[in-house]
Amino acid sequence: MDVARFVFFHAFFNAKKATPDIPETEATLSVPLDEKTRAIIINSFFGLLQHMNHLPLLGDSPEVAGRNQRHVQGVTGDGSMWIYCLVQYADALLNQPKYAQSTQPFSPEQRHSWDSMLASVGTLMKKSKKGQTPETSAFQQLFLLVGIHLFKAPEDLVDLMQDLQNCMEKAQEKKSKKKTTGTAAAEGVEPHWAEVVVDILLSLLSQPSRHIRHVCRTVFSNICPHVTARALTAILDVLDPDKDEEDSAVVVTDDKDSDKIKKDKKKKGEEDEDDEEEMEEEGEDEAMEEGGEVDQNFRIELMKVLQNQGALATDEDGSDDDELDDEAMMKLDSSIAALFLEQKKKMQAKKDEKDKLKKEKTLVRDFKIKVLDLVEVFLAKQGSSPLVLGMVEPLLSVIESGMSSESDQQEQDFLRKAADIFKNQLCRAKQYCKTVGDRQGELHDLLEKLMTKAQKLSDSSVSLYFFSASLYLVKVLRGGVPGASADGKTTLSTEELRFMGNVDVERVSDIFKGALCSFMTRRKSPLSGLMFIDLFTRFPVLCVNILETAVEHITTGIREHQQSQASAMVLRALQSREVQQLLAGDPWAGLLQKAVGQVAASLETVVETGKNKVVQEKLVKALELGLFLVKNVNQQKLSVALEPLKKVLQSMREVLGFRKTGQMEDTYWALMKHFGVIKPKRDRTRKTKEDQAEPTAPKKKKGFLPETKKRKNRKKQLPVSEQGATDANTVPLGKPEGGKKKRNKNKRKQPGGGETPGQGLAKKAKMTQSAGKQKKKKQQGGGGE
Repeated sequence: MDVARFVFFHAFFNAKKATPDIPETEATLSVPLDEKTRAIIINSFFGLLQHMNHLPLLGDSPEVAGRNQRHVQGVTGDGSMWIYCLVQYADALLNQPKYAQSTQPFSPEQRHSWDSMLASVGTLMKKSKKGQTPETSAFQQLFLLVGIHLFKAPEDLVDLMQDLQNCMEKAQEKKSKKKTTGTAAAEGVEPHWAEVVVDILLSLLSQPSRHIRHVCRTVFSNICPHVTARALTAILDVLDPDKDEEDSAVVVTDDKDSDKIKKDKKKKGEEDEDDEEEMEEEGEDEAMEEGGEVDQNFRIELMKVLQNQGALATDEDGSDDDELDDEAMMKLDSSIAALFLEQKKKMQAKKDEKDKLKKEKTLVRDFKIKVLDLVEVFLAKQGSSPLVLGMVEPLLSVIESGMSSESDQQEQDFLRKAADIFKNQLCRAKQYCKTVGDRQGELHDLLEKLMTKAQKLSDSSVSLYFFSASLYLVKVLRGGVPGASADGKTTLSTEELRFMGNVDVERVSDIFKGALCSFMTRRKSPLSGLMFIDLFTRFPVLCVNILETAVEHITTGIREHQQSQASAMVLRALQSREVQQLLAGDPWAGLLQKAVGQVAASLETVVETGKNKVVQEKLVKALELGLFLVKNVNQQKLSVALEPLKKVLQSMREVLGFRKTGQMEDTYWALMKHFGVIKPKRDRTRKTKEDQAEPTAPKKKKGFLPETKKRKNRKKQLPVSEQGATDANTVPLGKPEGGKKKRNKNKRKQPGGGETPGQGLAKKAKMTQSAGKQKKKKQQGGGGE
């Protein structure tokens, strides 16, 4: 706390007279702080405030340990917020102008805002002692946040403080307003207090401060239950890419704007003081760098200046031998310098405008990223609210525009965050709206609109988000499934499986059936098989209605890829326990019979796979589906004709062979095993003997050496008869020895006990060396005596 007091004092106050009540006034700075240094200290203070806002409780008492387990942060040991302690210190400095003077003294209106803020915080703290409510905590944090920022930008926050005062008064009167009969009329004229708070939060988020961002997120989480549709619309309008970005850019501010204005003025003064010749050279270089080539209008103006001064030959003159005198040259130089100076100013203005637009775009994008925090908080706190349904289209619009726009790092971060919120916090959230009321027709129309848009998109990744939104709407229309548990392990009855709530099953089935036909009949469709597999898994009732269409497209798909995807869809659907339960009896047997016929027809068209991966994929998927069908027919003993499939498989063996190993071959033989045909084993032993019996062809020599050049073997070679006798004596029967031992034994048993020439020379050299060593030792011993 002492460090925070010290930084705050030197950021916003100057010491006039020393006093023990304010320790910071007892030591004065030898060199006064300039504006640049003070701005750095101000930014450091708010960074320190952000750090203190995340500090855990300090101390070893049991109460402190209990609060730390609840992740209580940003408060002191007695429960007071760090920022409140700093506000009390600031008020003490303001009340003692004799000892401390503010660098930006408050006007009477600003001082009134400060005093009213303190009074409001005191009132809220008294109420929180009786019982802490989320609204009380939210207003308390907002008042302290705006109050401490009054020292940084007092002119901008006075009106904001007044709006906050009005909001608190309306929030306190909300109970009495509910009892009155004219509440609806009053709300129609005046905005709800939560809407005003949301506007204040959006205004605060436009400032580049991590501390403000954290406080706004906390405050919004406290007022989420009171957020209205208009307040949520105000948040979503900021994210809408169709809105004019210039309107949004007005809200966004930056601390460096004033510094930039000062630098621009200084730069302009320096430019005016530059030499004309330097201007001419720099303007010429920038003209070439900026546009790649000189502006045509600038070229024309330059030609006119040269012609007017007589420095450029014309057709009438016919020669360029005349030279200009000194006075004309000086006049020409001044004219050219003025022209280049004007051109440089134009180019600098264009560059400044371009940089300004780029900076504004960056600020707006950063502002939108912070606004996404509010959307994420609302989905986490109020995921079951009907207001969430109004977020579907705006978030899809953000994702669609982000995918098609330029992909700088900031844009990618914004798009990634929006997509993550939409997918995980909205579509896949465990808490979702289960009561739609009288909005059934509206949601069915929205579902049809989204599915139609998903089929027309060019990007498959964007289409996936539209398809996920459609499945989310189906889940909302269905509502909670009776008898279903949270973990999904409870077995539901057939009646419970058929429950679809407010879903118009026939209409929704036709919508998805049309999407499936579009995917199967279009060469370039943004849809994918995984989308429909997700549909079949999550909604078995819709799967049963669409399954026959998928079975038909096993053979009628426009390409092999679509046909393989149809086989994969049907396989995943038939493997579902819920689908088997819904189709129990004759419908199940009839569907299997139809699927067997389609698989046989699909396999019959495969003549050669080669290296075509698409054809191989189709064959593998069809074989996997056929394996499941045959296995289930045999296990359940259904009356399904499998002979057509068996004939096609046998003919495929003759054509394709299936002699190798791999996923396709293993699946084929696993399927044939159910028909009593086992994969033949390869006789590898016989083939090895045959290979050994075949004489090996001698290697072709690349060259030859004459007999005189060949190296002779130095070892004495024995006759063939003696070699055979030696081998018979040295190697016992039935106990062959290793190659190394055999070589050593042969070396020892040379004929006549003799030695090879190499061994004799080696022994002689060794003896000579040892004799030399002994002689040397004797000499050394004699010398020592």
